[in-house]
Amino acid sequence: QVRLVESGGGLVQAGGSLRLSCAAPGRTFRSYAMGWFRQAPGKEREFVAAMSGSGGSIYYADSVKGRFTIFRDNAQNTVYLQMNSLKPEDTAVYYCAAEVSDGGIPVEYSAWGQGTRVTVSS
Repeated sequence: QVRLVESGGGLVQAGGSLRLSCAAPGRTFRSYAMGWFRQAPGKEREFVAAMSGSGGSIYYADSVKGRFTIFRDNAQNTVYLQMNSLKPEDTAVYYCAAEVSDGGIPVEYSAWGQGTRVTVSS
């Protein structure tokens, strides 16, 4: 199973930006669709964004459209989540996830990172 290593979380003021990274060393990264999810305190985990292996298909949750951007560097086996105009309600633990895909965006993911905490202060 692919091992995912996340980084980039931290504390930021509202309106600020952060970039999360998720590396999957030693794997055929291009064959994996990658997703970002988050779980806020006391809430269920929710979908944030996802990208197909080739990058041709991208989806965002309505709550982050226009503010967050998912992109990947297949040569570096890394997927990123650029988060701009952050709001206090974006505070959560963010997880990346991977699933083998033939080109689409999967509904479920079998590999998960350990999570990285993002805190947005008002």
